[in-house]
Amino acid sequence: MNSTPALPTATDEEALVQRLLSRDEQALRILHDRYASNLRTVIARLVRDESLAQDVLQEGLLKVWLSIASYDAQRGRLFTWMVRVCCNQAIDALRNPRHRFHSANKSLETGGAQQAHAASTFNPEHIGLRELTLRLKPRQREVIELLYFGGCTQAETAEQLGIPLPTVKTRARAALQALAQLAR
Repeated sequence: MNSTPALPTATDEEALVQRLLSRDEQALRILHDRYASNLRTVIARLVRDESLAQDVLQEGLLKVWLSIASYDAQRGRLFTWMVRVCCNQAIDALRNPRHRFHSANKSLETGGAQQAHAASTFNPEHIGLRELTLRLKPRQREVIELLYFGGCTQAETAEQLGIPLPTVKTRARAALQALAQLAR
C-alpha cells in the first residue's frame, strides 16, 4: 500500500486558495499538513539550524496566511509561491542581527549592526571550513564564525563581542594560522 499522499490537483489548489482567501482557519491547517514538511526542508537548507528553520516556517506560514491575496495562480503554483515567501523569510532571518549567530552560539547577544555584503564567490562550506573551525579555541572560533559565516566586518565583530578591534584582528589572524595548520 502506498503511504505517500497524492499531490493536490490544480482544482484542489484553487479550492484551497479560495478557502484561505475567505479566512477559513481549517484551510490553514490543511495548508500546513500538506506543505509544512517540504517547506521546512527548503528553509533548513538555507538557515542550517533546525530551531531557526522551525521559527522561519511558522513566520513564513503566517505571512502566507496574511498575504494570500497577493498570490497569482497565473504566475505559478501555490507551493512555488510559498517557497518564495518562506525563502525570503529565511533570508530576512539570516540578515536580522538577532538570528545571525543563532546556531553557533545561542547565548551571544548581538547588537544592531548591519550585515556586511560578503563576496558572493566565497563559500566556506566548499572547503570544509566550518568543520575545521570546530577545532579552534572558542574565542578564535567566535571571531571566525562572525567574520566568515555571519558576514560581519571586523568592526561589527568587535562591537558584537564587546572587545577592542585590535583583539578581533589578533584572534582572526591566530585563527587563520591555526586553520592553515589544520588544513595541511
